[in-house]
Amino acid sequence: MTELPDPARFSHVTDWVFDLDNTLYPHHSNLFSQIDVKMTSYVSDLLRLPKEEARKLQKELYREYGTTLSGLMARHGIDSDDFLEKVHDIDYTWLVPDPVLGAAIRQLPGRKFIFTNGNRKHAERTARQLGILDDFDDIFDIVAAGLTPKPARQTYEKFAELHALTGPNAVMFEDLARNLAVPKALGMTTVLIVPRNFEPAFSEIWERDPADADDVDFVTDDLSAFLNAVVRQAP
Repeated sequence: MTELPDPARFSHVTDWVFDLDNTLYPHHSNLFSQIDVKMTSYVSDLLRLPKEEARKLQKELYREYGTTLSGLMARHGIDSDDFLEKVHDIDYTWLVPDPVLGAAIRQLPGRKFIFTNGNRKHAERTARQLGILDDFDDIFDIVAAGLTPKPARQTYEKFAELHALTGPNAVMFEDLARNLAVPKALGMTTVLIVPRNFEPAFSEIWERDPADADDVDFVTDDLSAFLNAVVRQAP
């Protein structure tokens, strides 16, 4: 399903903000599953827990603190650099270069940003594998956010202040509806990216956000088609 927008709804947009994982690449690529497995292993090694218990704790930390990293820092004082380096040591060839997406992003008028709870190195490797790295003006990562992840309001405000971004002139693309609540409150147009046919290859039921539906202006499972529709000029 692809909800193609009226280009007039985006004529005011000067800043285009994209989440990274499961947003700039399709959910079925399953890349994030590698990171998830690495996080479980990290928790297991750190606390000497069996993998099943480590995974349960990992998800508990994610729900309570927003990211596994934030939870491990709060409860166990881990080194964030060590965590980020180890969990992002993955095989990026799982991603297929996406020249169609790159062409669509390049057509967008104004600035383009990646805004991720991952680190810059992961974002750069991912975007480079997709062939879209050079299409962005900057990457705002978890380190730039002071290790405070989305959906914390202060993180969005820090991003907006850094880039002199005004909410009503911006749009944000995300795969988690709860991460669109603050952008919506700041006046941004919001677009939720969902798995094709709503059949994700890798998902947790508690990661879905029906309660946040009011924060979503548009929904699409085809980012390239959506962006092409946004820039399409009426005949």
